[in-house]
Amino acid sequence: MQVDILLGFAISVFALAISPGPDNIFVLLQSIAHGVKSGLLVVLGLMTGCLVHTTLVAFGVSALIKESDLIFLVIKIFGASYLFFLAFRVFKSDATIHLNSSTVPVKSDKALFKQGFMMNVLNPKVSIFFLAFFPGFLFSQDLNKITQFYILGLGFIVISFIVFGLIALLSGRISKYVKEHKKIGGFLKWLQIIVFIGIGIFILLSEK
Repeated sequence: MQVDILLGFAISVFALAISPGPDNIFVLLQSIAHGVKSGLLVVLGLMTGCLVHTTLVAFGVSALIKESDLIFLVIKIFGASYLFFLAFRVFKSDATIHLNSSTVPVKSDKALFKQGFMMNVLNPKVSIFFLAFFPGFLFSQDLNKITQFYILGLGFIVISFIVFGLIALLSGRISKYVKEHKKIGGFLKWLQIIVFIGIGIFILLSEK
C-alpha cells in the first residue's frame, strides 16, 4: 500500500472541497438563511449521492482496467484532459463569491436531504469527475481494485463531509469573512486551478 498516494488524494480532496462550487455555496446559503441543521441535511444528501457515483465508477472502471493497458491509458488521458478543462473553466470564471441567501426557500428536513441527494446523484458531471479523478490514485498492487475505489470514495465522502459540515457550522463567520475580504475568491480560484492541473499531471504519470 502506497501511503503517499493516499495522502496526496486526501490533500487534493480537501483543497477541492474548500474551493467555491455549486454544492458548498448552496450549503453555505442554506445554513445562513435557515440555520446549521438545514445545511447539514443538505450535506448528508450530497454525500449519500456520492456513494452512488462511487459504485458506478468502482464497478465500471475496474472492469475496463482489467481489459487492457491501452484502455487504462485512454482513461488516464481522458481523466487528465478533463481536469485540465476544469482548470481552464475556473480560470475563465469570475473569482467573486456571490452570497445571496434571501432567495433560499424554506424546506422540510426530508426535502433538504432529498434535494442534496438529487443535486448530486442526477449530476453526470460528478461521475465524470470521479472517473477522471480516482484511477490515478489506485494505491495497491495487491488489493482488489473495486475495494480500492470504495476506499477512495469513502475517503472523498468523509473529507468532504467534514469540510462541508464545517461550512454549515461556521456559515455566519464564513459569510462575514467573505464579505469583508473580497480577495479570498481570487485566492480560492487559483488554488482550485493549481489543484486541477496538479492532479491531471499526477494522473498522467500514474501507473497501472
